[in-house]
Order: sequence, then C-alpha cells, then structure tokens
Amino acid sequence: MKYVDFKKFTDEHGALPVYLFEGEETYFRERGCELLTKRFLKEPTLDFTAFEGAALKGDKLKSLADAVNCFPFLSEKRFVKVTEFYPAEKEYDFYLKPIFENPPKDSILMIVNSGKGKTGSAPLAKKPGVTYVDCGRADEETIKKWIYVTCKRAGVYADGVTCGKIAAYCVCDMSRIAMETEKLLIYCRARQSDRLSDEMVDEVVYPDSEYKIYELANALSRKNYSAYTRILSELSSKGFDEISLLNSLCYYFKGLYEASLTRGGDREVAAALGIKEYAARKNREQAAKFPKGELLRCYRSIYEAIGGIKCGELTAASALKTVTARLFFGEKRAE
Repeated sequence: MKYVDFKKFTDEHGALPVYLFEGEETYFRERGCELLTKRFLKEPTLDFTAFEGAALKGDKLKSLADAVNCFPFLSEKRFVKVTEFYPAEKEYDFYLKPIFENPPKDSILMIVNSGKGKTGSAPLAKKPGVTYVDCGRADEETIKKWIYVTCKRAGVYADGVTCGKIAAYCVCDMSRIAMETEKLLIYCRARQSDRLSDEMVDEVVYPDSEYKIYELANALSRKNYSAYTRILSELSSKGFDEISLLNSLCYYFKGLYEASLTRGGDREVAAALGIKEYAARKNREQAAKFPKGELLRCYRSIYEAIGGIKCGELTAASALKTVTARLFFGEKRAE
C-alpha cells in the first residue's frame, strides 16, 4: 500500500506482526514507524529494541530473532526495529523464516529500508506475513491528497488548487510540506478559519528557491521583463548573490535542455536523468514553452557569463546584467 493509505489501514486492522517500510522518502518511513509506536508502545525503555541491518550477518541474526520472540513488559506490544536490512535468501531461510511465517502475537517487527537492496537479497516484501508500505517519492497527486487529508483531519478544508500550491512551493519535498502544512493549520486556528485559502499559503509559505528559479525561467519564456526583475529582487533579498543566481540558472536550463532531448514518459525521463518524476514532468512542461534552440542558447549564454567571472573578464554583477541582456534583448554585452 502507499504510505498515504497507511493510517486508515492501521485504523481498520490494528497492529500486525511484520511491517516493511521501503522507499527513499525519509519522512514517510519515519512517520510510519512513529504512528505504530505512538499507538502500541507504552514503555520504550523496556519494550523497544533497534538494530542496524549492516551489523546483522550470519549468527548475529539470532539476536534479531531472539528480540522478536521476547514478551513485552509493560506495553501492548514489544517493538523491534531494524534499518537498512537486506538479508540474503539463505540467511532468511536459516534464521528468519519462522518469525515471518509464525510470528509471535506480542511483537511487532518494523523493517525500515531506503531501497530494495542488492541482487541476491531476499525479497522481503513478498514474504508471508509482511505488511508492505511503499515509502517511495510520491507523485504530485498523492502529495495533494496527503495535504487534503491532513487538513481535513484537523477540521480545515483545502481545495485541490490550494493543495497544489503548497506542493509546488515546497517542490514536493515531503519533509518541508509536512512542516509548512502544520504551520498553516496553526495559522488557520489562530484566525479561527475552517478553510485554507491561496492567500493564506502566500502569507505563510515562502516558495522554495528551486520554485523561484522555475518562476524565473517562466518569466524568460514569456519575455516578461518586469516579472523577471521582481523575482531576481526577491531571491537577492533571501541571500542569493549574483554568482548563486547564475549557477542556479545554468543548472536549471541544463536540466530543461536535457529533458527536452530525452525520449519517453515522465518516469523514463526521471530515471534517465536521475531526478524525481515530478521534476521530470515540470521540466518537460516548461521546456515545451521555449522555441526550438532557445534552451541551448540560454544555457550557453549563462555558462559563458560564469566563465567570464572565473577568468576575471566580468564581475558577478556585470555577468548577471550580461545574461539578462542576452536573454531578453539578444545583446552580446551589458555594461
């Protein structure tokens, strides 16, 4: 199941013996474990044991099995947590099979992995008795659903557009989204409002710098000089100097250009470029707004200006002016 469905699943099914939280989203993995321990663990000092998977090799796996087979002292369940645990199939068969196929009723084993492990690792998600929770990077719709449900539980209504704005401002970073959603709910309570609006999001959540670079590129695609200079000013006020801005723009346009050349759907492009699926979709959408050849021209102009700074031909300030002149007016040099 997806992480966003885990709370409802736990409400309906209670505590189960073995959980596998697997995926690269740290926030989902940590919150999944936290949800279980808050509900079923009363005394962590006596009833909670943690292991590092890398240390559990060979006979040391007995200590994990022994911990799972212990009775709880004061809590409803005894908890055993193991992180980055990728046992080989032979190790599973010899040491672990009994606690998966016939798990003790008084224990919960939480396996927390950021990936699927190397070739030859036992496919834990397919083993009997395992409740699998997908903690992979969520797509935009899943994140919007998470924001909507979180607000609804707090008695606050947020429509799809507002949820999308929060996700975009945080560049779909779940850790930041969770923090900003919590701030927004506190803000709603302070204003005694049961509805979260776009205006509230603009007041409370400052867009991630990556999102501001996205806006900057949008202004360039529309040749909107006033919006471009306004965004530059906002970024400067947040500590971005000229070199940081140029480096960010250079990296961003390189990504747009690569996305425009890469064939396949969003998932294939994300895999080929090593980026999130959400970022791949946004890059492809934005790249399509530029005329043919414009992305490469933008990238080269910025790259050459950075080179001018490095060789002492330009100051950082004059390099940014040069880039602006080239991108908007086609001039070769701005004094």
